[in-house]
Amino acid sequence: MARPIVAVLAGGDSTRMGFDKAHAVIGASTMLEIVLDTAAAIGEPVVVGRTSAPQGVPASPDLRPGSRGPLTGLETALKLHQGRDIVLIAVDHPFLRADTIERLLEIGGDAVVPVHDGWQQVTCAVYRPEFVEAATAVLDAGCRSIIEALNRADTSLVEEETWRAWGEDGRSWFSVDSPDRIGEGLRRFG
Repeated sequence: MARPIVAVLAGGDSTRMGFDKAHAVIGASTMLEIVLDTAAAIGEPVVVGRTSAPQGVPASPDLRPGSRGPLTGLETALKLHQGRDIVLIAVDHPFLRADTIERLLEIGGDAVVPVHDGWQQVTCAVYRPEFVEAATAVLDAGCRSIIEALNRADTSLVEEETWRAWGEDGRSWFSVDSPDRIGEGLRRFG
């Protein structure tokens, strides 16, 4: 079986960060480099939402010009890598654990999404090839909500009791979307 594609979403505006968060430095590396290193341990990394990436990693802009957001990036990954499982990871998740993703990949469904404090962690989740139908239908209807697409698909929600048993503590989807969150993430997760 082919390794999954790990699509790193890196096309956002980074308004809370104040600069392109893909280039935010933690230790000696940028967030994009950190996420790509973890992605390589999981599957085949690609960057979605921009035209270039470091380390010779394939990159592609969103297939829907002018449409922004995670669902657009996900649809792009699903269409460019037809027939492959897509692990969707936001570039601002530098504390991602490969083991958590490996566990998510073991669960069935068109989408496999962890839930933390009632929030579906849609940018740290697994999407199967069949999910493209729901993604495209939602986007074609003028909506950009991944949650709306999840409601139209066979979605497996992974509750906290399950992911905590794997040793996950929420770090994999901890969003570093502002300078203060870098320090908070380092304090919480090392």
